Amino acid sequence: MDILGWVLIIALFVIGMAGAIFPILPAAVAVYGAFFVYGWFFGFESFNWFFWTIQTLIVVALFVSDYAVSAWGVKRFGGSRPSIIGSTIGIIIGPFVIPGIGLIIGPFLGAFIGEMISGSDVQRSAKASLGAVVGLFTSSVITVILQLVMIILFFVWIAMF
Repeated sequence: MDILGWVLIIALFVIGMAGAIFPILPAAVAVYGAFFVYGWFFGFESFNWFFWTIQTLIVVALFVSDYAVSAWGVKRFGGSRPSIIGSTIGIIIGPFVIPGIGLIIGPFLGAFIGEMISGSDVQRSAKASLGAVVGLFTSSVITVILQLVMIILFFVWIAMF
């Protein structure tokens, strides 16, 4: 049973890290879920309120940063609210419509269409679209870093207790 527990934990960590690259996967939730799997297989005694508070705050920061950093990218490149909404829709739909490159094309087109709907010209719409892609990549980097912090903290915590 120990082997099964560790296989599930590692699988959830891998899914979480893959979710940093493919936003359709439940990145932070998978990493957070691995802590519960550890608890069910090996006991929750190692985790106290401080561990759960830190991990929960990181998960909240991940959710906030996913949206805020993507929106920041669009705004920083001159986009409006409709382009932020379009970019968000594109992040969700893009990978399904165009597997592989849809992750990049989706937010790009979504921001472009949103900016065009708001009455902007093609040049400004293209600039906002570039911002959506920059925001997506920046958000992915932040997600990888914060999730690595969560995973490292987990291993340090179980080694100490």
